[in-house]
Amino acid sequence: MKENRINEILAQIKNVKIAVYGDFCVDAYWLLDARGSEVSLETGLQARAVGRHYYSLGGASNVVANIVALAPAAIQVIGVVGDDIFGRELRRQFHELNVDTKHLVIQKDNFDTVTFGKPYLEDKEQPRIDFGFFNKRTEETDRQLLSGIDEALQKADVLIVNQQVPGSITNESFIDKANTLFEKYTDKMVLLDSRHFGRKFKNIYRKTNDLEAAQLNKADVKLGDVLTLEDVNKYALNLYQQFKKPVFLTRGPRGIITVDSDGIHEVPGIQLLKKLDIVGAGDTVTSALALCLGAGIPPTEASEFANLAAAVTVQKLYQTGTASGPEIIEIGKDPDYIYQPELASDRRGACYFKDSEIELCYESIPFGRIKHAVFDHDGTISTLRQGWEEIMAPVMVRAVLGDKYETADETLYHKVNNRIADFIDKSTGIQTIIQMEALVEMVKEFGIVRADKILDKLGYKEIYNNALMELVNRRIEKFKSGELDINDYTIKGSLEYLDALKKRGIKLYLASGTDRHDVIAETEALGYADLFDGGVYGSVGDVTKYSKKMVIEKIMADNKLQGPELVVFGDGPVEIRECRKRDGIAVGIASDEIRRHGLSTEKRTRLIKAGAHVVVPDLSQHETLIKLLFGST
Repeated sequence: MKENRINEILAQIKNVKIAVYGDFCVDAYWLLDARGSEVSLETGLQARAVGRHYYSLGGASNVVANIVALAPAAIQVIGVVGDDIFGRELRRQFHELNVDTKHLVIQKDNFDTVTFGKPYLEDKEQPRIDFGFFNKRTEETDRQLLSGIDEALQKADVLIVNQQVPGSITNESFIDKANTLFEKYTDKMVLLDSRHFGRKFKNIYRKTNDLEAAQLNKADVKLGDVLTLEDVNKYALNLYQQFKKPVFLTRGPRGIITVDSDGIHEVPGIQLLKKLDIVGAGDTVTSALALCLGAGIPPTEASEFANLAAAVTVQKLYQTGTASGPEIIEIGKDPDYIYQPELASDRRGACYFKDSEIELCYESIPFGRIKHAVFDHDGTISTLRQGWEEIMAPVMVRAVLGDKYETADETLYHKVNNRIADFIDKSTGIQTIIQMEALVEMVKEFGIVRADKILDKLGYKEIYNNALMELVNRRIEKFKSGELDINDYTIKGSLEYLDALKKRGIKLYLASGTDRHDVIAETEALGYADLFDGGVYGSVGDVTKYSKKMVIEKIMADNKLQGPELVVFGDGPVEIRECRKRDGIAVGIASDEIRRHGLSTEKRTRLIKAGAHVVVPDLSQHETLIKLLFGST
């Protein structure tokens, strides 16, 4: 979705009048501090002292908070709270947000405001304390709620029905009467997001997730089951057939499936490098979808917009976050989409070209027009830096743990180690300096190292680079002394392939995330620097002056290339993504750098997710690959 279109949608949302019926809740955060706790004189039990406490909007209240962040014309809530301290806090926060609470009913008896008490001790959430799970709504409360829904259907552009709390609708007659209203105002947009009563509401637009959709289709599935795209599409289509109204099915990191009168549409998930907190992402999607629909935005575009909004909120830690217009615009400028996650994670669906190891990830690829070729270096051609991950990981772990490196308990050590392993896997191919920027943020995130002891990105990069260059220099010396030859330090078939492209008149470029002076030194030492007549590019220590994205954009602009006239080869997701964004042909090199030939299944997975059109284990079948890419088969 282009930036100007996002701006248009945001402008249209400002005219929307929206109403929300739902389970309005409070999230109560109690941050415990053991230093202030004492043993009770009365019971002899250890008390827990609260160092800080705060209260935020949860459940349908968080849907409202997300709506407020996008500044529509009017917001009305329809629901019920208890005559208690949490209910008063909820109303206070709504009033601060200028939300119309005329239809927020106060039931004095047999009803507690639904509140999720979340004690935290040393950043770890303790067992939750829930209020309001034994509520019984009266018939009079239901009557007032239905009156509010009736008014909303007359005056609002769109109504959200958001049900999240088990047993929150205690009188089934309420649903029957609501359905009567939905049928009466059948042309009004009612977006349902219900965990427990999804089968019972009628004449609605439906927002659900893959597991709920399977259960609504009476499939025998449970939390944690892997649902194929084929099955998910079938479930969504069946739900659409019920009322012939759009269905929005969220798939977590795999994006959103939309079904409308034009068929099934897929919006891919977005790859994010930061630590994520998915709590509240569904609320963000619901609010963004409803506002778009109320503004007259087509369902498919509404899904794209909601997908961007959710990518904003999942990056906000320790809060039920919201997504503002400027934040959505920012993430929409250059999102990294996750392509074909099913194929990426399951090789059984792989298709190969004519008795070869060349995997074709798409049925239709515009071969035959290539004029320029960009190559990544490490892992694509050279293996001089093989094992860099094993050097970077301990450097990062030591940086995060600081003085606690030797004494950290196993739980903390593995938490840090797993976080770093995940980051390295996702960031392969980006400049080292950017990885070190992220390391600085991780050190701050864990909070183990004192602020005055945290290095900047250049300091951490120097530590890592010194350790890595010891390894690289030893390997170069072995090459120069004749102990090892060029075949010991290059991916099988890579040099022959470069020669073949050169003979075809293809202009070659090398673009690495490694420092440029090191890339030049290594290509010259191994003897193939002169093959790259388009230039050898690498990091210059300033991300505003160099990136693979900049190189690809410059090549295409300077040579006035159409997308399929450029091919990009790489073993990391960065160059593959940047190629896909510009409609070039992306060839993933899923190399096993230790053997220098054969497939790395881990690389295959991340290359396909990054958007590779073609994946090869190495370049040993270079003659066949050239025939394929140049359309001479």
